[in-house]
Amino acid sequence: MASEKPVYLTPEGYRKLREELDYLRTVRRAEVAQLIGSAKEEGDIRENAAYEDAKNQQAFVEGRIQDIERILKHAVIIEEPAESEVVVIGSRVTVVEHGYDDPETFRIVGSAEADPKNGFISNESPIGSALLGHRVGDEVTVKTPSGELRFRILAIE
Repeated sequence: MASEKPVYLTPEGYRKLREELDYLRTVRRAEVAQLIGSAKEEGDIRENAAYEDAKNQQAFVEGRIQDIERILKHAVIIEEPAESEVVVIGSRVTVVEHGYDDPETFRIVGSAEADPKNGFISNESPIGSALLGHRVGDEVTVKTPSGELRFRILAIE
């Protein structure tokens, strides 16, 4: 059996997943079980929309619990990197896209924690993987589904 690849998480991301797992196991499971029980009390479950909905919620909760357990089992915690001259997982990287004046700052994180709207990009994403290993001043070309983008690295924290 092939071993799973590591899942990179910040300490904050790890803590949030532990909290979500605890909530799903202790609170949400009980809520869904109560919904199923209430729906069963209504009688015939073959055409009971509330029962079907509760069972779907149960499947989602159990699936999410399994996902989080798998992520945590293979978690590698990304500590704040020591000062680095190159971009590594955990780095905050300030870049400017060719043709634009406004710099953007990204934090390079693992795929389980990626949230591009909030500046957290995956080390496996086109931009994240292209930035890894580069230095301040480097020009980086990123192949994306919508074409090539060029960035200049302004700062690494």
